[in-house]
Amino acid sequence: MRAALGIVSLLLALAIVGVLAKKQVSATRSTVPVLQPAADAPATATVRAQSQQVQQQYQQAIEGLVQQARPLPDDEK
Repeated sequence: MRAALGIVSLLLALAIVGVLAKKQVSATRSTVPVLQPAADAPATATVRAQSQQVQQQYQQAIEGLVQQARPLPDDEK
C-alpha cells in the first residue's frame, strides 16, 4: 500500500512538472525575423559592405524585438 501511494505521488509530481515545463516553453517561444538580402544590393558588393548590411539588419531586428511589449502571464491579467 505504501509503495503504491509513493508511485502515485511520484507520477502526480512528474505530471505537474511536465505541464509547467510545457507552459514555460510555449511562453518563451517567439518568432525571429529572417534576414533577407536587399533586393537593390549589387552582386559585386564588397565583403565589408555586406558585413555592415548584415550588422544593420541584426541591429534593426533586435531593436524591433526590444521595443515590443512583453506579454503578461495569465495570472496577472
